[in-house]
Amino acid sequence: MRSAILKTALCAALAGALLAPPAQAAAPPAAFPLPAGFQPEGIEIGPGPHAYFGSRATGDIYRADLRTGQGKIISKGPGTQSLGLKSDDRGRLFVAGGNAGDARVIDLRTGAVIRSYQLATGTAFVNDVLLFRDAAWITDSANPVLYKLPLGRHGGLPREAVTIPLTGAIQFATGTNANGIAPTPDHRNLLVVQSNTGKLFKADPRSGVTTEVDLGGESLANGDGLLLRGRTLYVVQNRLNTVAVVRMSADGSSGRVVDRLTDDRFDVPTTVAAFGGRLYLPNARFTTPPAPDTAYDVVSVNARR
Repeated sequence: MRSAILKTALCAALAGALLAPPAQAAAPPAAFPLPAGFQPEGIEIGPGPHAYFGSRATGDIYRADLRTGQGKIISKGPGTQSLGLKSDDRGRLFVAGGNAGDARVIDLRTGAVIRSYQLATGTAFVNDVLLFRDAAWITDSANPVLYKLPLGRHGGLPREAVTIPLTGAIQFATGTNANGIAPTPDHRNLLVVQSNTGKLFKADPRSGVTTEVDLGGESLANGDGLLLRGRTLYVVQNRLNTVAVVRMSADGSSGRVVDRLTDDRFDVPTTVAAFGGRLYLPNARFTTPPAPDTAYDVVSVNARR
């Protein structure tokens, strides 16, 4: 009798455990800090739930776990800028070097620089990176060119970059010109935003000839980082503390601004990456004088489409 009672109690306990709702994992933080004085610019997410950030101050690369917000420096910089970032499936991070006029490829496992490229001499602002059609494509906000790093068999890195002049509709002027870069939705051409004019251009990757994208009279002034998801293009308008949501035509020749995302936590965000249905943006705080103890952070918002 006693054993039967114990058996019944044990079965009831097991049934309760099986029917109990599973414990929920802690939600990832909606914002998390970066190192003091870091001066973030670019962001890249992946592989896995890890975000990478480059420092304008030192060129350091910081990796954060999006599940916890915790992170560390994984690659010490050369003392010059690290701006746009893109990672590939071979564990490499392609880094735009800003006013140093260069680009670096970093091993994400060790933090070591695999190869460096001097893209320009004299005035330059090597700004953003896109991996597209077996090549890394890099913008220069001071010079009307794109830099191409053709990737060989098994992702082999080239000895040097190819410079492709940007011609056609885009006209460089005083200030920050070609900035963020993304593919067109049909993945045949490139999209480049010009920060100082608020215009968006489609560029032929073979010739560099550009045509202006018809935005129906809308401006993307202060346009910085670009992120394409399907036919939705997110355009970070840094000093406006806004992300424009643009519904693009398949060929990228036209687009319609369907929303503008704002958030009280935005403090001059520069660019954007997506993970788990959310957009992550580093606050560059361009309007705050930088100091070694200046606080910087990353914020996330829902990726409404």
